[in-house]
Amino acid sequence: MTLRLRELIDAPSVGCDHEASFSFRVLARNEPSHRGFALRAMTVPIAKLSFWGVRGSTPTVDPATWRYGGNTPCLELIAPDGTQFILDCGTGLRMLGSRWAAPNGGKAPETQILVTHYHWDHIQGIPFFSPLYVENNEFHFYSFRSKYLGRDSLKQVFEAQMALPYFPVDMSAMNAKRKFKEVDGGDTFKVGENKITARWLNHPQGCLGFRIETPAGTVAYATDNEPGDPKLDESLRELAAGADIFINDAQFTPEQLETTRKGWGHSSWLEGVRVARHAGAKTLVLFHHDPDSADRMVDSILRQAREEFDSVFAASEGMVITLGAPGDRVQAHMPGTRTALRREAQFHAKVCGVTEGGKDFEEETIVRDISLQGALISLKHLPRLQSELQVTMEAPGADGVQAMNLRGYVVRIDAGPEKGHVAVGVVFTD
Repeated sequence: MTLRLRELIDAPSVGCDHEASFSFRVLARNEPSHRGFALRAMTVPIAKLSFWGVRGSTPTVDPATWRYGGNTPCLELIAPDGTQFILDCGTGLRMLGSRWAAPNGGKAPETQILVTHYHWDHIQGIPFFSPLYVENNEFHFYSFRSKYLGRDSLKQVFEAQMALPYFPVDMSAMNAKRKFKEVDGGDTFKVGENKITARWLNHPQGCLGFRIETPAGTVAYATDNEPGDPKLDESLRELAAGADIFINDAQFTPEQLETTRKGWGHSSWLEGVRVARHAGAKTLVLFHHDPDSADRMVDSILRQAREEFDSVFAASEGMVITLGAPGDRVQAHMPGTRTALRREAQFHAKVCGVTEGGKDFEEETIVRDISLQGALISLKHLPRLQSELQVTMEAPGADGVQAMNLRGYVVRIDAGPEKGHVAVGVVFTD
């Protein structure tokens, strides 16, 4: 069976989404940046979900949150029919705009933007989204009618945040076509081949969760939700029922949710696991990380969640999840920029970790590419993405060869330079 080519994560993620089947999960290092796949006689529909912003409440820029990212919520889903969905308009939207390419192969682009609610962290990227200033673009916005604002709530919110003296230009500077549609919890509508369902979540001033059913699989997006309201808890389970990807609020720890953060409108990894298990969701993505949660805190949350549920990822900027590939529920990969600026080196090393199948492994290898922040390591074993690796390297020192004990996290998996090997990108934390 021929291996398929997978798109580089930091390439524009738009266009055709049908892909040949494959036998092994790898990344093509030399694949072109446009969407194009080697087609075989039997093709399957493919959808790609990209994470442009994953932080909750407010952006962060401190080094302690660099690995998972500091931009506020923004996701992009490209359905198999080429329809482009944007989920929320946090600061991650600016990054999406800076790498913008027209959907549907450059034809009169129409993009669907689903806004969950009107808190700052979910709308503040709009003024900096460059495609809104391009005349031939067209955007369809969807959100709910707020009881505080009344009719045209979404339009009012966008206009207000750009009104004087809050921003130097108002929305009249945006040349793209803009259409606003009000949706309510329980509403269902179709865009192309895709079915979208909205459900109410438990959050101050209201919040919608969205379920997008595509020919390649189903994505349920439930950010900003606090458990405890029986009716809305059931609404969340309906949203997540059988979803291939269930993206759930995990801002607080279970202990915080029971005490100091109760009533703040957010959830925990444990509640996400419970809902995913009850609803039969296949993969859980922990989302809306607290601005005070450093990378190591998110690492800890992810480890605990993986002890309770088989397929879990912590949302990370640049992460792309692929739905629809035969033989796999989902595939995820991370950006090469996380291990950029490497320099060639040659160190003997022992690597210990956990495989994708959950088995411990220990392997002797050579580290040939290293930077101050991480390394690219060739391994025979295939480790789990976002899992921890212990790396012991032998390095020359003043008193001869010395051992360096490092701890790192898997942020990228490429096709290896040698047959039977994978190239594993690691970011060091110790």
